[in-house]
Amino acid sequence: MAQRHTTSLRLRLRYRFDNLVAGGTTALIGWFALACLAVVVPASTVLVWADRAAPATLSGRLTAVWVSVGQTLKIGGAVGSPLYVLASVALALVALLFVSTLVSLITTGINRRIMLLRRGHSTVLESGHTVLLGWSDQIFPVVGELVAANANRRRSAIAVLAAKDKVEMEDEILTSVIDTGTTRIICRNGRTTDPAELARVSPRTAKAVLVLPPDADTGDAHVVKTLLALDAADPEPGGAVVVAAVRDTRNQVTARLAAGPGGHVLCVDDIIARLLVQTARQPGLSLVYQELLDFAGDEFYTAAAGDLAGSTFGEALLAFTTSSVVGLLHTGGGVALNPDPTTTIGPDDRIVLISQDDDTALPADASPYVERDAIVTARPRTPEAERLLLLGWNRRAPLMVEQLDRFVSPGTTLDVVSLGDELTMCTTSAIAGAYSRLEVAFRSGDITDPQLLAKLDVPSYDSVIVIGETDVEAASRTAPGPARAVDLTLAPETGTETDDRTLVTLLHLRAIGEAAQRELSLTTEMSDDGNRLLAPAREGADFIVSGRLISLLMTQISESPYLADVFEELFQAEGSELHLKPVADYVRTGDEVAFATLVESARRRGECAVGYRLRAQAATGPGYGVHLNPDKRCPVRFGEHDWLIVLAES
Repeated sequence: MAQRHTTSLRLRLRYRFDNLVAGGTTALIGWFALACLAVVVPASTVLVWADRAAPATLSGRLTAVWVSVGQTLKIGGAVGSPLYVLASVALALVALLFVSTLVSLITTGINRRIMLLRRGHSTVLESGHTVLLGWSDQIFPVVGELVAANANRRRSAIAVLAAKDKVEMEDEILTSVIDTGTTRIICRNGRTTDPAELARVSPRTAKAVLVLPPDADTGDAHVVKTLLALDAADPEPGGAVVVAAVRDTRNQVTARLAAGPGGHVLCVDDIIARLLVQTARQPGLSLVYQELLDFAGDEFYTAAAGDLAGSTFGEALLAFTTSSVVGLLHTGGGVALNPDPTTTIGPDDRIVLISQDDDTALPADASPYVERDAIVTARPRTPEAERLLLLGWNRRAPLMVEQLDRFVSPGTTLDVVSLGDELTMCTTSAIAGAYSRLEVAFRSGDITDPQLLAKLDVPSYDSVIVIGETDVEAASRTAPGPARAVDLTLAPETGTETDDRTLVTLLHLRAIGEAAQRELSLTTEMSDDGNRLLAPAREGADFIVSGRLISLLMTQISESPYLADVFEELFQAEGSELHLKPVADYVRTGDEVAFATLVESARRRGECAVGYRLRAQAATGPGYGVHLNPDKRCPVRFGEHDWLIVLAES
């Protein structure tokens, strides 16, 4: 027997109302009119009968009720012959329909416009602004650095275009970059690969366009398509500086073709691999690059030759007391870092230097502060073979091994420990046979396993490098080998998960170092700068944060396009690069000497001295002993184990 279910009155009324609304516009209007009459007519009747001044006759009162109903419903309430009343009511209804329709159209138009603005579909009417195309974690350090670069400008703007909700983008940026100063952040929604939607951020009138690599498997392909769309949206070459970044070395040539002759394309893998190798061999170098690349301290500038035209580059090294000369920018646009000291400076050349700001690069002779008696001759050093340990493997690892082979002394060994199957180990073993100076040995294992790390005898190694482990199959695909067609697909890589494994490895390495009572020479690669703050490592340890580093490079080039040539020479294997060398090879230690003395000593060796690092301050923030571009007049007392920062050939 079926049970009877009782339904509440509220649910039954709601069900009937839903059926009424579903009946369509005509039924809804009819029921709405009846509901109004059911309320207005009785209320008007009560008002008339309660009014002491109401007519005494029934017909007069009914007429008064009609007038009240007509005025309430905006249909006039005219009194007269039936034809007159009917015509007045018809006109009132037409007027009411017209006004209601007009108000509805205006409201709909305003709402549509508001929604378009909220969705970010309107066009940015700015000039001299910076355009950011794409969305990834790199956007936050880029915006932060651009805000710092624009701090001394009255009005500046950053326009962001990405396939993301406008309000969401604004909230995330303002959460990460709390103080935007005089810079306005403008976000627009749209596909960066669509030329029509690219026009929303006005790239034609921008001073710089930065194409950020997205955090996706097809990131490089997306960057290439964006560059092609940018060219299609503005086929005429404009004044905007185009800077892009790709991850895979094989895709850099393709991206450069898409960017055109005026574009600058950075290769993330190549730059990070070189910096990891350089830093692993010279502890503290990452701190120098961090100080040099952000806008908070000293960075690269150029100054007109002026009175130095006709002088030699060696003479220019001591021509500035508060700036460090490092190279020449020639008329044709080429940059020469650390040229021969006898190179003559042309009248149209510009001097490349490191300074606090562009208005602090003022000539002032520092040669009177040189203490020539304090200059010493470098002691001969015999190259020694090293034992290096690489924990982890990703697509950048083969580049790192190749770079290490160029720098290390013959007989140096590199032990690689990573998760990998038989195919990966066979592939990497084949790579090892191609190197002349470096002996590479591979071992499969989990670098987060404390028992495995304990068996490695980590304190016995001269240097330890920890890099993020990614997809094993993808890592083997990136191994150098026979020439192949360009593949625009990237290995899947989740920066957060990779950094999590790195943090666990660092925690075990710290315990190993404390147990051995020895400070490990450790260089670590990370993807997210936020994770670096969680790293269980000593203060001032070397971290190469790939996302932040590339963001700093892109921002610097967008503000000063000539820096593309400076960084290209700085990060390549040939030519001059930054080194940390013992101060004792340049000046007498134990006594105070002006920094101008070290500049002169380095000049005699064909090098440019740009700063120093004090061992006693190596664990003290925020500089951790690094002093970049010091005043050449200020005396400093150096110890036996302090370092001089120089720009020199390998």
